[in-house]
Amino acid sequence: MTPHVHITVEDIRQIAWTLVDLHGAQAIGYADEAMQDLEAQGQPEGAEAWLALKSVMEDALAGRLDRDAHLTLH
Repeated sequence: MTPHVHITVEDIRQIAWTLVDLHGAQAIGYADEAMQDLEAQGQPEGAEAWLALKSVMEDALAGRLDRDAHLTLH
């Protein structure tokens, strides 16, 4: 059984920007791969976390999100 870890919105923002800084647009592809792998392993919660990260990374790359912006996830 995988332990549940509470990831905050701030964590997602920081992780997303770190991935964008390290990998640029390629980070989106990494998120897609992670989501597919986790879905295949029967871990939908993990895939959903990567989906949230992907969404924030897309906004960051498109210039829709300021690095220090307050996030609200829906």
